[in-house]
Amino acid sequence: MGLSRMFLQVMCVSVLVSGMAAAAVAFPIAKRPHCQDQCGDVKIPYPFGITEDCYLNKYFRINCGNDSSGRPQPVVGKNLVVTNISIDGELDILMYISRQCYENSSGVLGYNNNPSLRVPAFTISNTKNKFVAVGCDTYAYLNAYRNNERFSIGCMSICRSPKNVINGSCSGIGCCQVDIPKGLKNFTLDARSYNNHTRVSKFNPCSFAFVAKQDSFKFSSVYLRNMPNRRTPMVLDWAINGKETCENSKNVCGRNSHCYHPENGDGYRCRCNKGYEGNPYLVEYGCQDINECDSIPKPCVTTATCNNIDGNFTCTCLDGYEGDGKIINGTGCRPKASAGRSSIHIIIPLAISIGILVLFMGGSSIYCGLKRRKLIKLKEKFFQQNGGLLLQQKLLNYRASMEVVKIFSAEELEKATNNYDESRMLGQGGYGTVYQGVLPENKVVAIKKSKVCDQSQIEQFINEVIVLTQINHRNVVKMLGCCLETEVPLLVYEFITNGTLSNHIHDKSISSSFSWEKRLKIATETAGALAYLHSSTFVPIIHRDVKPANILLDDNYSAKVADFGTSILVPLDQTEVATLVKGTFGYLDPEYFYSNRLTEKSDVYSFGVVVAELLTGMKAVSFDRPEMDRSLAMYFNSAIDDDRLHQILDYQIVSGDNINAIKEVANLTKRCLSVRGEDRPTMKELAMELEGLRIMEKHPWAKADLYTEENEYLLSEPIHSLSIGVDVDYSFSSSTTFGFDSMRNQLVVN
Repeated sequence: MGLSRMFLQVMCVSVLVSGMAAAAVAFPIAKRPHCQDQCGDVKIPYPFGITEDCYLNKYFRINCGNDSSGRPQPVVGKNLVVTNISIDGELDILMYISRQCYENSSGVLGYNNNPSLRVPAFTISNTKNKFVAVGCDTYAYLNAYRNNERFSIGCMSICRSPKNVINGSCSGIGCCQVDIPKGLKNFTLDARSYNNHTRVSKFNPCSFAFVAKQDSFKFSSVYLRNMPNRRTPMVLDWAINGKETCENSKNVCGRNSHCYHPENGDGYRCRCNKGYEGNPYLVEYGCQDINECDSIPKPCVTTATCNNIDGNFTCTCLDGYEGDGKIINGTGCRPKASAGRSSIHIIIPLAISIGILVLFMGGSSIYCGLKRRKLIKLKEKFFQQNGGLLLQQKLLNYRASMEVVKIFSAEELEKATNNYDESRMLGQGGYGTVYQGVLPENKVVAIKKSKVCDQSQIEQFINEVIVLTQINHRNVVKMLGCCLETEVPLLVYEFITNGTLSNHIHDKSISSSFSWEKRLKIATETAGALAYLHSSTFVPIIHRDVKPANILLDDNYSAKVADFGTSILVPLDQTEVATLVKGTFGYLDPEYFYSNRLTEKSDVYSFGVVVAELLTGMKAVSFDRPEMDRSLAMYFNSAIDDDRLHQILDYQIVSGDNINAIKEVANLTKRCLSVRGEDRPTMKELAMELEGLRIMEKHPWAKADLYTEENEYLLSEPIHSLSIGVDVDYSFSSSTTFGFDSMRNQLVVN
């Protein structure tokens, strides 16, 4: 232990000395002392700047705003996120992906965008990027200007099934890529399809095109269904004044620097002379001398004295030695003595060096062994700390075995997510993140990882695992296993490809294609899943947090009920459970809220709010409505009581053929939203009635004449066109919630 501690102390001292040396050469990078030189984690060097008098011109203006989590985030242009700015002429950004998506095999265009960047000072880096297209019925263009003339490059990819697609390969089957020529700027991305994806829509409904930073994109066959992110990293080259040159722009660079022309693009750049560092674009500060004598490693041998001079350094050998004293490209210093004495001077330091090397290797071996043993103990500690023993005990209590839940190792999940790379991120909330993982045999999963671990909530996390082991239903998200040997426990689920129901209801860019048939299907399947939980499992289960954010959709718009962190197992001899109130504002059963008595009818109320959202397209709680109508449940019931249903329906779902069915569902919803639980139907009754309505919808001969004067009035509402917006991110939840979820801390109400 003493040797290990000594080794760690030596390493810490080395790091400290390095940090001190680095701090000693920190030069100003902003135009003036009052100019902000950093936004979040990104340094902002002049000619870039944030406020008006701190940047060269409008093309170098950086907007320092906040991202969705409230962290500072630099943006260039209208909305391109900056991740790094190099004083050597490179700008790292996150560029949008061009998408052309079709709804189904009928070839109806659902979404199309053509991202562009038109800033004359920026040129696409031809050495740091590739142009990539993804799809099996795809061709794509990168349209740009080169030498003030229009210029285009492109590639194509055609395949009939996923069986020939190779993960990691972008050679033309499912994915193609091309090199980017020099000098391309003011570009537009354009993804297209040959046959509107009619032949490949089951596994590839979209064409994608984007510029990706070298080695930042690794193709996977799952991207044929949907690209997980809206943006990809890319590199731009920047320069000053595209029409000017070093010859006609005198004194454009600061002191101790020189002007040069970039290899990619036009204009000029500035660079510090050798032996100087700093911001060469600052006329007042310019580039300042580097004290090479303070650098690590030292530039001179130990038997020489280092002397710093302006832009360089010299080494002077000590008395009794001769040579230039330099370590790199130098002769060093050798003793001025006879050959015999010279040999002794060589042998003694050599023997000492070998002894130190042996000691170091032995110490390193011991240190690595101790570290490995400590890691094993740490994993055992996390397993117990994260409820591993409690999980084993509960599984035995519920007559299950450990084989029911697969226990993943931390290494397995790190490999599956490429060490939790940002490109694998599916969704992120205030307390946790969901990643896409690829297990062996290309099995795609969703891995739920919280940011913090509250030890007081471990029992709820284990509760979610136990609840999910009791469920086997096609409309309930399947839990594949968990990992307990990390600092925060992880859950592994089947991967659901089409996002949350909340996105499809409230994202205007996709809600326009969210038909009545799809909404009725989702409501019916969700009711069936909840009815199964209430009456068909070994032990009845009350979900306790039913809301659109906890209902996932697959490619066929089949519902998958998710997130069982607050669910309750109800003893067979009981119909209600006394418990602390947990749930989400707007969906919480008022009877449960005031009495602390949880019943199956509490899920019925929450389900009623979900169906009200499907019918109206409105949010469960909205401060944009008058105070009395902020709760959708109260607003919905009031509208039906006052015969105003037609005023609040989502106009996109109303047609002459489905008005009666919509009214039937609205009346069912009103019953679900009754204040008293005993006045609400059971989930089993709801599932049967909704299934009956679906059957009538599928068979027109079973319908009566639905066209009435009232229906005509409903159809006379003005129809407004909606422009297609940006892509939909895959996320799990964004609502304010009572209680505890295994991925986030929630407010507990006594």
